[in-house]
Amino acid sequence: MILLVLSVVLVLTIGGCVCVWWAARGGPRWTRAVSAATLAAGELARRANRYDRNSTGQDD
Repeated sequence: MILLVLSVVLVLTIGGCVCVWWAARGGPRWTRAVSAATLAAGELARRANRYDRNSTGQDD
């Protein structure tokens, strides 16, 4: 079951990356929508990672 979930996540990630690439080259409108969602999800993941690193309680 976990393999199925990870496979779906991998396919969605690759599909999102392809849509970002295609939209950058003037693809159809739906690719621009998917690429915007992909980039927004990446930005959220980046911010969550940054927040997790800062909230560990370690002072530099």
